[in-house]
Amino acid sequence: MSKIEIIRAESVETIMDIPVVIVGGGGTGLCAALAARDAGTDVLVIERDRQPLGTTSMSTGLIPAAGSKVQIAKGVEDSPEVFANDIIAKTKGKVDQSLVTRLARESAHTIDWLMEDHAIELSLVEGFTYPGHSALRMHGMPTRSGNELMGALANACETAGVDILTDATVDQLYVNAEERVIAIGATRPGGGQDKIGCGALILACCGFAGNQKMVSELIPELEHATFHGHPGNKGHAIAWGKELGASMADLGAYQGHAGLAAGYGIPILWPLIAEGGIQMNKSGERFANEAAGYSEQAVKVLAQEGHVAWSIYDETRHQIMEQFDDYQQAKAAGCLITAQSLDELARKTGIDAGGMTKSVEDSWKLVDSGEIDKFGRSFAGKQKLAAPFYAVRVTGALFHTQGGLEVDDDARVKKTGGGAFPNLYAGGGAARGISGPGADGYIAGNGLMTATTLGRLAGTHAAAMVINND
Repeated sequence: MSKIEIIRAESVETIMDIPVVIVGGGGTGLCAALAARDAGTDVLVIERDRQPLGTTSMSTGLIPAAGSKVQIAKGVEDSPEVFANDIIAKTKGKVDQSLVTRLARESAHTIDWLMEDHAIELSLVEGFTYPGHSALRMHGMPTRSGNELMGALANACETAGVDILTDATVDQLYVNAEERVIAIGATRPGGGQDKIGCGALILACCGFAGNQKMVSELIPELEHATFHGHPGNKGHAIAWGKELGASMADLGAYQGHAGLAAGYGIPILWPLIAEGGIQMNKSGERFANEAAGYSEQAVKVLAQEGHVAWSIYDETRHQIMEQFDDYQQAKAAGCLITAQSLDELARKTGIDAGGMTKSVEDSWKLVDSGEIDKFGRSFAGKQKLAAPFYAVRVTGALFHTQGGLEVDDDARVKKTGGGAFPNLYAGGGAARGISGPGADGYIAGNGLMTATTLGRLAGTHAAAMVINND
């Protein structure tokens, strides 16, 4: 990570002054930029890459929301209260419940705003619910791709007149005696630096999953995990926060994933498990409740021989997966194994045939009985696995961290001694998330819900603050 600094100064000679400056051009940054422009201010997004991508581009791009117009049109019964309760239940109450309530209440507004004001073509994901969600509330692009979502957000920013400075890494913040950020320093690839004044600063530079030293220190259980995220996740926001005296929480929290195709780096998404697929090790033994959640399952996969496991499913689940761009990539890459019988599947995968057959037959019995298995999983209401069968070899991965700077209801960064910094905001991976202190509190979409909604709230409030101060 490049050297980052907090420089105390009352004035700075700058090349330009922008009302709202945003560090990071991922989902958080572009949503914040759109909201600031909607509120009537000029805004500059500073992105280290040649184009805005961020962690969002590597996700499915699915955003959960309760009470959106899309849900209502589909007759889905949901509410912010139910959504908030789902999040709180998954974290066992170990979460900032005020922030959860705020985000749940604002989530539908975010979806409607993106669709109606900025022509983002979101639709409701139907046919299954992700573990932890009690209603159909995932909204995504046609290909269910984060890359497609980022392309749409970038187009919307261009239409809205958002300025994006790429190939520039912010490594200095200039802060005055009133704890107000007055400027930033951005380094170019050749080593030159631009100093840019700001009325408000929004940190949208994600977390620290790409900083191995920080991961080893704060999340040691992921020693053998593959990092599958944006390389810009270097922990800049955490480093600045420490020096500024910002309040931080849940730094051991993260989104893991137990379905990264081993050797291919392609996520095999969780609907195939949620709808009745299973995971087993080389001995053909199931080793956990796979359906509890893909984040906490990652460590359990890493504990197996070779730090890998096999996801086993069938044609019914395969058809569900066809809608996802990641799955199409997995098909094209050749990492899916198919067979007309379990014995054939065992030969092709190298899994113990007896163990595999027993695990699958046990799942059939659980479908019939409706009983809860020894891991706490129910197969009630699911179809039995049936030929043709599918398998994919997977490992546990770290996608992104979920702890960070604590923010208030307007996404302003809180101080350790109470109150908030006057013009410093954070969202997405830079901010404390809503997944509790570890991995088991994460439910699908927590990351993008905080990215998009905290981004929108930060941009709106920052713009209003700058306009009122003027």
